[in-house]
Amino acid sequence: MSRRTILVVDDEPEITDVVRRYLEQDGFRVISAADGRAALASFQRERPSLVVLDLMLPEVDGWEVARQIRAAGGVPIIMLTARSEEVDRLLGLGLGADDYITKPFSPREVVARVRAVLRRASGETASEIVSVGDLEIDHGRMEVRRQEVPVALTPTEFRLLAALARSPGRVFTRLQLIDLVQGHAFEGYERTIDAHIKNLRQKLEPDPRRPRYVLTVHGAGYRLADPGRDRPR
Repeated sequence: MSRRTILVVDDEPEITDVVRRYLEQDGFRVISAADGRAALASFQRERPSLVVLDLMLPEVDGWEVARQIRAAGGVPIIMLTARSEEVDRLLGLGLGADDYITKPFSPREVVARVRAVLRRASGETASEIVSVGDLEIDHGRMEVRRQEVPVALTPTEFRLLAALARSPGRVFTRLQLIDLVQGHAFEGYERTIDAHIKNLRQKLEPDPRRPRYVLTVHGAGYRLADPGRDRPR
């Protein structure tokens, strides 16, 4: 299956770069534009699955870009703005925007909103519970259970497990996990993740020395066991 393409439109390169990096880590193909005219050209050429659109753009402003994209069909739009006044919010949604994010924002929030809007647009129902053997990660309730018994995790431990649970079987590097758990500005060492993984295994695994759920991929990083392949007992 081909990757879905996201068009990110913002005239601030640092914002475009960090949003691109997080979306690409999540498996999306990302194209970008720095002004409204280039955004419309990229939209016509690439026909992306979703547009992340800043309102304050040179050449053609975000309002007009949104109008033209909406007139061309039902491609979802997530608007970005530095202005939080309710009139902007209502006007933006009145143009047909599917969601609205006010700057400053977390790049992880953008990824979560993109995934949620795409699910709604395609009619999919999001599964908030990931099961690996007798382990359940409930994203909606921010709870973890093993053999139906709650497991008490710290917020960082839960975010780490939830990041791995996003794609069971996928290998995440330590740097990717730091980005997903702590944010791109965190200046810790990559090996910090090892300490969190050790603590997580102490709480989750029947035998932490022989993990069934959070697996090490030597020379690469970590992954959550894939229920269809690893079949933890």
